[in-house]
Amino acid sequence: MKRNHTMMQFFEWHIAADGEHWKRLSAMAAELKAIGIDTVWIPPVTKAVSGEDTGYGVYDLYDLGEFDQKGTVRTKYGTKQELIDAVAECQKHGIAVYVDLVMNHKAGADETEIFKVVEVDPHDRNKEISQPFEIEGWTKFSFPGRGGVHSSFEWNHDHFNGTDFDAKVGRSGVFRIIGENKTWNQNVDNEFGNYDYLMFANLDYSHQDVKTEMLEWGKWLVDTLQCSGYRLDAIKHINHEFIKEFAAEMSKKRGEDFYMVGEFWNPNLEACRHFLDTVDYQIDLFDVSLHYKFYAAALGGRDFDLTHIFDDTLVQTHPGNTVTFVDNHDSQPREALESWVGDWFKQSAYALILLRRDGYPVVFYGDYYGIGSPDPIGGKKEAINPLLYARHHKAYGEQNDYFDHANTIGWVRRGVPEIGGSGCAVVISNGDNGEKRMFVGEERAGEVWTDFTHNRGESITIGGDGWAVFTVNGGSVSVWALPNSEETE
Repeated sequence: MKRNHTMMQFFEWHIAADGEHWKRLSAMAAELKAIGIDTVWIPPVTKAVSGEDTGYGVYDLYDLGEFDQKGTVRTKYGTKQELIDAVAECQKHGIAVYVDLVMNHKAGADETEIFKVVEVDPHDRNKEISQPFEIEGWTKFSFPGRGGVHSSFEWNHDHFNGTDFDAKVGRSGVFRIIGENKTWNQNVDNEFGNYDYLMFANLDYSHQDVKTEMLEWGKWLVDTLQCSGYRLDAIKHINHEFIKEFAAEMSKKRGEDFYMVGEFWNPNLEACRHFLDTVDYQIDLFDVSLHYKFYAAALGGRDFDLTHIFDDTLVQTHPGNTVTFVDNHDSQPREALESWVGDWFKQSAYALILLRRDGYPVVFYGDYYGIGSPDPIGGKKEAINPLLYARHHKAYGEQNDYFDHANTIGWVRRGVPEIGGSGCAVVISNGDNGEKRMFVGEERAGEVWTDFTHNRGESITIGGDGWAVFTVNGGSVSVWALPNSEETE
């Protein structure tokens, strides 16, 4: 029987810009596998506007840390060869690698161009607030440092439909570029009227040359890195029909096992469902709704009703197409979508994604190893490791929920014969010390279970009828299971 899959987002926003991150990944591959991680999602690998940029200010998609551009050969994370070596080292240890793709915009153009635009209301991009006029925009990308290696394609204002800065007068705004068949794409999120435009120079996916180039680049990248999947950034801002085409082409190139997950940052389930329908369920989505439930639970304390923690979440309605997470680089403090889940609830939130049947869970680097300056936050290895162990060894089989008290919930995983000693009972409280009487199976009668989190020190003997009362500390989680069992593959 296959073990549970677990992903780690192997970066946070403030990773040191020392060019050592790919080396760190290589060095830590064996450790990651040992704690139960079998997939890593790595940050954007392409050359950005500087060697300090996290990678989302993408400049040259074909420069993976190989050419002297933007003042650096390496990216924030290292050189191309170090990246290739890290992917290979992960795979040697049985860890798949998913690469973060930024396909919505480009930044750091090499030259300006003069072209016509109309300014739009940033809060309603369908509303024009100027007559057409000329601006000087940073839209010409010729990549002189690369000199046509890997691709001869050069970008100009025809390939974009929006930008945000007029160099002629030094003024910022949301400027829609005017031209033949130029408009905002309609197959995007409808926030701000139309959310095609996000930042920098916005790729125009109604332009055939843009679509062709991006498809060719996606195939080149997977051939170059031999990675196992892609994480697609900011897809609510990209023509959903193109995402469908991109997913189909990558699967055709690499096979159906090539995995893709998209960041569709919208907690509205109907919008998520519509997107999945549009792309024929070829990619999964991160469960933004569940993240906000965790955030609300952490803020609400005992006033949050835990029995509704999964209501209106993607993992509840589309469990086979959902990647679950607690926090990420955007939700961490000071970042664009700050909604940091408070420390007191963090371990409980991880139990809710790691120890249940549904969803593909992600452990955030910033939670596990900590977050760097300017506001350092310590890592939570000691809190997360027992949950990773329980996921790998215990959390299998039929799931029975006991979501019958607003402040104390629990569930049981009954285990499977193929994995000796599997099965567990989980209890979470956001109020006072609590307990939950739950059935783990008559075949467990007489077994002595302990709390793998070590939050509770006692042991619990399973009754002759297969029931037991499992305890939990207030504002905490306990994971009860049979210790020191024979672990078999």
